Amino acid sequence: MVHAPARPAPGLPPIRINLYSDTQTKPTPAMRAAMMEAEVGDEQSGLDPTINALCERMAALVGKEAAIFLPSGTMCNEIAILTHCRPGDAVLAHETAHILTSEGGAPGALAGVQITPLPGRDGQFDTETLTQAILPRSRYAMPQTLLSVEQTANLGGGTVWPLGTLDAVAGIAHGQGMATHMDGARLMNAVVAAGVPAARMAAGYDSVWLDFTKGLGAPLGAVLCGSASFIDAAWRWKQRLGGALRQGGICAGACLYALDHHIERLAEDHALAVRLAEGLGRIPGLTVQAPQTNLVFIDCAGTGATAEALAQALRAEGVLISVMGRTRLRACTHLDVSASDIEETVAIMRSLRPN
Repeated sequence: MVHAPARPAPGLPPIRINLYSDTQTKPTPAMRAAMMEAEVGDEQSGLDPTINALCERMAALVGKEAAIFLPSGTMCNEIAILTHCRPGDAVLAHETAHILTSEGGAPGALAGVQITPLPGRDGQFDTETLTQAILPRSRYAMPQTLLSVEQTANLGGGTVWPLGTLDAVAGIAHGQGMATHMDGARLMNAVVAAGVPAARMAAGYDSVWLDFTKGLGAPLGAVLCGSASFIDAAWRWKQRLGGALRQGGICAGACLYALDHHIERLAEDHALAVRLAEGLGRIPGLTVQAPQTNLVFIDCAGTGATAEALAQALRAEGVLISVMGRTRLRACTHLDVSASDIEETVAIMRSLRPN
């Protein structure tokens, strides 16, 4: 789980290099202009033309019938679970999935479901693991109603699920009568890295969403997509959870701008992640997982320092990074991180002598 950034302590320099998360991006001047120019209306009544345009475009992008605009990716996940499942059901997901590690226990608290954690390398599980987790149908067993995958797999290292595996696990789930859901928080990072269209990647999944507040750089918003009947049911949960956005086209304007201008440039973030990993990997005591997208995971056990100590030492130099465990750190490249920022971060890390 990502630790929340600490409040600035007295005497600390301002943050100059923010590698904490791609959620730290700020809207560009051009994106802000698009927001100001967006035509708006009452979103709850279906009268916001910018949101309507975004939903139509997103449904087409991922190959689904309909879409709904929501404030956050977590709300997308929870509304999907609420729509697919009933209290007492089980959701099968990787043991490091966001719905299990980072949503405050919402699947249990809101939907009354239990998540069955599946093991596997790099945030992914295979067909054998999934098959072994499927329970015989019985009045004594929880109904297993939903399979969820995370593309990319955040805590797995920002890894990209291979298309063949995505199709195979979805096929097994459907064969058992389960619905399938794709947490697509960084779906476009996977699309750019793998060269596979989003609609093809999500073809086996009954619901899928995209977050616009990460690498795409928008200040707010995610879009959940699925069949027309699924989205119709999701709307009721949006209403129940207070998700109406009224003149939300201001935010949807940023998302439309991101679709036009910030997808192809994700490749730049991936390239900088590789550059950062290579630089950090040459520092004695650091073990760096080779990045597939924009996330770089670093194990500092060999330095004798804890991740917290290294993060604090970096913060004292104006660099913000995530602590993911006792000796595990995560750095995230995004549109507000430059090549010179990468070089400076490597140089600072090399010079550190944490307590």
